[in-house]
Amino acid sequence: MSDPNLASTPIPPLAAKGSQRWLQLAVNHRPDLLDEPLRAAMGLAADVEVEWLSPLARQNYVEYRDGMTYDHLGVQLRRPSIDFWPNRGPMWDGLARLSTGDVLLVEAKAHIQEMVSNGTRASEPARAKIVESLRAVQRVLAPRADVDWAGTFYQYANRLAHLHFLREDNGVPAHLVFIYFLNAEDVGGPSERAEWIGAIKVVEGYLGLGRHRLSRYVHKVFVDVRELSGGDA
Repeated sequence: MSDPNLASTPIPPLAAKGSQRWLQLAVNHRPDLLDEPLRAAMGLAADVEVEWLSPLARQNYVEYRDGMTYDHLGVQLRRPSIDFWPNRGPMWDGLARLSTGDVLLVEAKAHIQEMVSNGTRASEPARAKIVESLRAVQRVLAPRADVDWAGTFYQYANRLAHLHFLREDNGVPAHLVFIYFLNAEDVGGPSERAEWIGAIKVVEGYLGLGRHRLSRYVHKVFVDVRELSGGDA
């Protein structure tokens, strides 16, 4: 199902491979492959509409970070983002808005190695702000954990921290959506959901995460890339 707005404008080339390419294809050419499992994962009614805000072909597949993220989502912050996180924070793979007014922060994965991230590479004083914010969220979501969230699996931790920032600090009806692609042979990705679920358990277990106050706002969506076109059209 292609976006009719794309017909009158030149379409930029897709990313070469991996989750970036597959998400670009899905958002712009088969959003139904995302929207239907997303509604199921979130328990939404069939008439709830999903408006994808990025990555859009007509915007050269731009991805957003920092204040541009919140501007693009159209949300108002009570707490300035710079008080929570230094500049050059997470670059979101995708952004979307629901007809209910809820907003979605999207992270996409096509192979398990993408889930393994090293610690923050920020230097001082940015690092100190990151560590302080992560520890504050960790005390709420994983109070018994004694690992450093700024270390191994830092990416997963900082995505959760930003969800907490929007919902708890700013009252924004935000959700964190992880899109896990199946059968991404271009990067040797998993063919079964069970492989992804096993990897997710490892990450969450390491970070000390069980059921927590934001669990209901974290969603997993699985999309088989064999249902997507492999071309640029």
